[in-house]
Order: sequence, then structure tokens, then C-alpha cells
Amino acid sequence: MSGTSEGPAPAADLDRPAATERHPTTSPRTSDGTPSGASGAPVPPVAPRVPPSVSSPVPPSGTHVPTEQLPDPAGPSGTSPRTFRAAFAAAPLPMAVVDREGLVVTANESLDALLGLGSGALTGRIAADLVDLASDARTWHAYREVLRGRQARLRCTRRLKHPDGHSLWVQVTVAPLPPGEEAVLLSVTDLSPRRELQARLRHLQMHDPVTRLPNRTLFFERLTTALEAEAYEEGRTGRIGLCYLDLDGFKAVNDTLGHRVGDRLLAAVAERLTRCADAAGSGRAATPLVARLGGDEFALLVEDSTGTDQVADLAESVLTSLQAPFDLSGRRLSLSASIGVVERRAAGTTATGLMQAADTTLYWAKADGKGRWTLFDPERNAHRMTRQALSSTLRAAVERNEFALEYQPLVGMEDGGVRGVEALVRWNHPQFGMLTPNRFIGLAEEDGSIVQLGRWVLATACRQTRRWQLDHPDAPPIFVSVNVAVRQVWDSDLVADVGAILAETGLAPHLLQLELTESAVMGSAGRPLQALQSLSDMGVRIAIDDFGTGYSNLAYLSRLPVSVLKLDGSFVRGFQYEGHDGGSAHPSRADEVIVEALIQLAHRLGLTVTAECVETASQASRLRGIGCDTGQGWLYSRPVTPDRISALLTAACAQA
Repeated sequence: MSGTSEGPAPAADLDRPAATERHPTTSPRTSDGTPSGASGAPVPPVAPRVPPSVSSPVPPSGTHVPTEQLPDPAGPSGTSPRTFRAAFAAAPLPMAVVDREGLVVTANESLDALLGLGSGALTGRIAADLVDLASDARTWHAYREVLRGRQARLRCTRRLKHPDGHSLWVQVTVAPLPPGEEAVLLSVTDLSPRRELQARLRHLQMHDPVTRLPNRTLFFERLTTALEAEAYEEGRTGRIGLCYLDLDGFKAVNDTLGHRVGDRLLAAVAERLTRCADAAGSGRAATPLVARLGGDEFALLVEDSTGTDQVADLAESVLTSLQAPFDLSGRRLSLSASIGVVERRAAGTTATGLMQAADTTLYWAKADGKGRWTLFDPERNAHRMTRQALSSTLRAAVERNEFALEYQPLVGMEDGGVRGVEALVRWNHPQFGMLTPNRFIGLAEEDGSIVQLGRWVLATACRQTRRWQLDHPDAPPIFVSVNVAVRQVWDSDLVADVGAILAETGLAPHLLQLELTESAVMGSAGRPLQALQSLSDMGVRIAIDDFGTGYSNLAYLSRLPVSVLKLDGSFVRGFQYEGHDGGSAHPSRADEVIVEALIQLAHRLGLTVTAECVETASQASRLRGIGCDTGQGWLYSRPVTPDRISALLTAACAQA
């Protein structure tokens, strides 16, 4: 038998028996404290109490006997001890009288029936053994205190084993009888029906009505328990695994076939997940818990995991199981799932942390193409966290002037002279150091801060270019090329911004070149096209960056106000020599033909061509041979600070 004690009752609930005998009337007293009659005369003292074994039909003359010790009245004004004994025996509440030694003196039929021990079988038995009062030290101590008269009451809840095999939940109350009775009253209340109702209500509360699986509440309850220190002690692995599952395209099923079919599909998915969990738990200490967390999201919790392989195998079996079509009322439905897999030590892990990792990994699985499982990668997650940290501080960084510009020369292929520079923004982050544009430009475009940042870059680059012009009046003026995001065109008045900045800095419009990516320019219509045309009319040059990698529509080149094509570096890298089996190196003829055709097309349209990522003299020679106008890359210079560009201009003036 086992049980849990609720401990002694609080002081307000204690039964405190009277310490004096009850009298039918209260007599007045004389001045010396002795009782007196109605006339005030002293009355004789009360006669000694008659032992219960002795009775007299008539009390002696002149003797006062307490009411409770008089012979049983014949009429309805009194109740005999026999009646009390009969009431005790017939009471529906199971009860027993227990002596100070803890032995059952007598028990009623209700207690006999509840414990299933037969009529009269309880007399002389140890009461504590019958109702499991000795299973824990706290309850046993409180029980002994009641038997000794030092505590008024004990109430506790116990789970008892019935002789026929089923369990009973009972509430046991032990309270002392009135003074003079060297015994206590033990009463037992059957809580089993209430417990069963509570269990049914809890099951309804903790389970999903559609799939009959544990719901989100029960899942997190189990997860929290599994992460407690006691759960992974004594020979356990101390690890935990989680497969976080989301059905791909389930919304389309609800939208096209209705929620009834969708619910049936969820129930069918739940059955397959349960079978996978049962198979995974075969021969192991525990079967993975399958739960529906809401919508089309499910989770499989692997407690006491043996490692990543176990959880990965479970995820693979789930994907394989769900690949088979579902037959629902004559409809044959197919679906896939994306699963985020996390496996780690339980120590130091929180439920929130584990679910965040699983949710992130599920997002990776969907981003990687859906219909697959992806294992949590700490490095990838660190990159994501860094990305989030950068995104949250990006706007404030613009206001704190944490950005700086470096400039990479654009060199003429014929003479090697500097024609212009491309402005490249850098973020001097206080935590992560100097960051290149690929780390934060995408974030700035997502949250809209690219408009503010782009305006700062444009103004700073124009101001610096004008400064070079003033500092080196003898050198040919160079232009500055600034990258512009499409969102700058849509979310701001780019034409007005450019006009204001040129007027403020005094830079000539033809010395400013704006670069837009091919995917942004091709197909432009409405406001973007009008903005580009207005900028071109102003004298600003427009360049298409990374040309040749997007969805090129050459027909647009004749209609867009474009001045320059910048060939993507992938073409230029193909100009490198390729060795085969250690033999002689040969150039990539295909890349050379493509680049030559693009250059000829651009020249026929009146456009100039810039090649990016020029790194070797051989590349430069071949580009020069097919007519490329300018080059940009490490062969000429890496991005440098403004003072290095000033040094280049000074050197150019000296050579001239």
C-alpha cells in the first residue's frame, strides 16, 4: 500500500474536547463558593459517579446525579447506548474506534465493506496498517500524536489496494473521542468516484479532441518533468530529444476540401505518428510521447535519449510513414512534412530553450525545401542570433554614426588609369567589429532602414568625391558609384534626395553613378522607371550591377536609361586557366565568347562595360582584348580608405 499524507489539520480545524462535565442546570453559589438552592441555602454535594457496570432504578434520596448517568429514559427524551451502538454500526460513513495502542476496538459494517475484509475481521487489527498511515514519517508522527492526545486531528489522503485488485483513494480522518474514553475515532471517506471524475476531466483537458493525442498543455508538463534533475539520475542517459513536425501544405487541404476532411487527415497523421513512436520505443525503457501542439504542428518527445542517431532515425521513419497517400472517404491525399530535430543534454536545458531551438530548426527545414528533417546546428543558430542582434540595432546604428565608407577603384583597361571609385559601406559594430555589406544590407532592406542608410551613403560619397576634386584640381575628376536598393526608389523620393545632395555638395551630376541590380531594373515600370528616367535626365549615370545573372530581357536595354553594364564576377572568374590531370592549362572559351558578345551588344547600344572581380593580369589581358572598358578587382586595389584614394590621385598627377 502507498499513500500521501496531507499532514495535520490547521489549528482552526482542530477538535478541542470539553474539559468539564455537563450539568442540566447551573446552580447559584453562596459567598464561599458552594452551590446553593433556590432559597440560597447550601445544598448537599453531588453523589459519587456510579460505575457503568452498576445501575439503580431509583437514586438515593437527597442525591443529585448528572443526567448522562441516570437510567435510560423510556420515552423519546433520551437515547440509550444501545441506540448509539446501532447507529454506529449502520452509519454509511466507514468508521472504527481505535484504542490508544492503535488497535481496532470495533468497526462498522461500512468500513468492513470498503476494505473488503469481511464482517468483524477488523477487530484487533493494527489500524495504521489497514489505512497505510505508516508509509511516510510525517503522517506516522502526526497519527501517534493524536493517539497520545497531543494533537486534535489528523487528515490525510491514501491510495489503498482492495483485495479484489482495484485501487481505492480514501481520505482518512483520526480524531480523539471525549475525555474519559481512551480511544480515537477513525473515519474513512471513499474519494475514488471523485478521483475518477477528476481523471476523466483531466484527460479531456489534456488531450486533443480531434486526434486524441496529448495536447500542448500535457506536452509541456511532460517536457518540464523530463528536464528536472531527478528525471535523469540513477543510470539514465541524461539526454533528451525532440522532433518538431509541421505538415507542408495542410492549409490548402482545409481551404479546398473543408475542415472536416482536414480533421480526418490530422487524425490519420496522428495514427501514423503513434505507430512510428511505438516502433521506436520497442525494446527501450520508454516510448516517445506524441502530441499535437496545435493546427498542423506535432511533437515527438524522446526522453532518456541515447543520442542524435536515435532522434534522427525517428524523424526519418516519420517522413517515410507520411509519404504514403492517405485514403479518406474515397479521396486520395498526399502530403509531406518538415521536421526540426533537436537532441542535447537535459542538464542546463529549459523547456523554452528546447522549443526555441526546435522551432528554429523547423524553419530551416522549410527554408531548405520542405519534405525533410533538419538537425539543429549551433553554428547556424549563432549566425541567426547574430543576424537578429544586428537587425535590432541597425536603425540606431545609423543615428550613432557607426558606418563608414571604403572605396574601390574602377580602372581603365587600356591605360590603367583610375576612372572612378565604388563606395562600399562598412559597419563598425561595437560588438562584432567591422562588418561588410553582405552581413547587414539584406537586413536593412527587410526592415526599411536601407532608406536612411542609403541616404547617408549617398551624401557621404558625394561629399568625399567633391573633396578629392577640390584637393586634386590637376587630376582628371573621378566619378563615384553608389549602390541603390529598389526599396529606396519605392519608399523615398530618390530623385529629390539626389538633387538635394548634389546641390549641397556641389558635385556635378555626371560624376555620380547609381548602381541597381539587374533583377531590380529589368521589368521596372511605373514609379521606378520614372525615377530612373528623371535621374538620367538630370545627368546622373545609371549602371546595372551583376549583369548576366538575373532574368535578362535584352529588349529592356533599349528602353531603360542605362549607361553602364557591370558584368558579374562569375563570368570573369571563368577567364582563369583550367588545368586537367596536371597537363597544360587552357582558357574557358565559352565564357570568353559570352562576355565578348555582351560587350559588343552593350557597345552597339552606346553603353560602357565594367568587369568585376578582376584578380589576375591574364584576366585583364583577355578582357582588354575583347573590348572591355573598365575593370574592378583585387588586381588593381582592394577597397581602401579615402586617404589611399587621395594617394592614388597624387601619384597619377605626378606621372602626368
